[in-house]
Amino acid sequence: MSLKKIMQIPAAIAVMAAASVIGSTAAVAAYPDKPIRIIVPYPAGGSVDTLARTLGQKLSEDFKQPIVVENRAGGGSTIGASYVAESEPDGYTLLLGTSAALAVNVSLYKNLSYDPIKDFEPVILGAKLPSFVLISSKQNIKTIQELNESLKKLGDSANYATSGNGTPSHLGTELYKRELGLSAVHVPYKGGAPALADMVANRANFMIAIVPESTPFVQSGQLRALAVTSTERLPDYPDLPTVSEIVPGYSLEAWYALVAPAGTPADVVATLNKAVNAALDDEEIAGKLKATGFQLAGGTPEELHELMVSEKAKWKKVIEDAHITAG
Repeated sequence: MSLKKIMQIPAAIAVMAAASVIGSTAAVAAYPDKPIRIIVPYPAGGSVDTLARTLGQKLSEDFKQPIVVENRAGGGSTIGASYVAESEPDGYTLLLGTSAALAVNVSLYKNLSYDPIKDFEPVILGAKLPSFVLISSKQNIKTIQELNESLKKLGDSANYATSGNGTPSHLGTELYKRELGLSAVHVPYKGGAPALADMVANRANFMIAIVPESTPFVQSGQLRALAVTSTERLPDYPDLPTVSEIVPGYSLEAWYALVAPAGTPADVVATLNKAVNAALDDEEIAGKLKATGFQLAGGTPEELHELMVSEKAKWKKVIEDAHITAG
């Protein structure tokens, strides 16, 4: 082989490497090049659906591709979550799941077809929703301390309403009971609306319900909020204590996160994460979501992964201690 040919080899390799980098960059830049589906595992019109459609509108503008929100409700969010877990890991089918789908159901359902940690790639934590500890305004109780004293006196004759078996409302109250040594009986309803209606009629001693759903009843004076379940007081309710001020370490925040099927390329996850973070920082989008009660989050995929792992362990213990099952 001539010296000239030998000297040409590194140059050829350099050209090939450059072509590879260019090709790789082009592949990343091409995402997304077709519509993206966001699967919402609940019916249209709820808080998850609202968040998906609001963010989807902004993502569609930024990506120059349609964002299609598809509702696949049922099974306590397991149907929609299972569908995404089994989808092609290409970034075009995503799940906007809640703490139920991504941390709770794995301990709640005996034969769940997916594992939230193994079968999803975390993308981003979108938002959180705290809850109120509520009583009927017909009760002569003014503070969370007075409620706790009343519940201890009532013992097994006390009861609490929830939006259903295994819901955050249910699990959060069981955690509350455990921390305070209460023995109130669970009265599950088929959704938050009928439960809140019976709370107004004073048919249950208390209830823990998400802020957006219960705020109209609080503002109308039909229900009285005694505390909030977030770790910090809410700006709109600065005089309302947190439960953790009375029960150290207590927190209950429903959270909403975007995930992709396991195996989705890291560069696709990074592209989605960057876009959603930007959407959450957009003044118009943030204003719409905050007006409905959302506490916006954002952050990295790694932070979401840590949240999923810690929340899975936390609620697993509550479920086991209270002997809760959903199927």
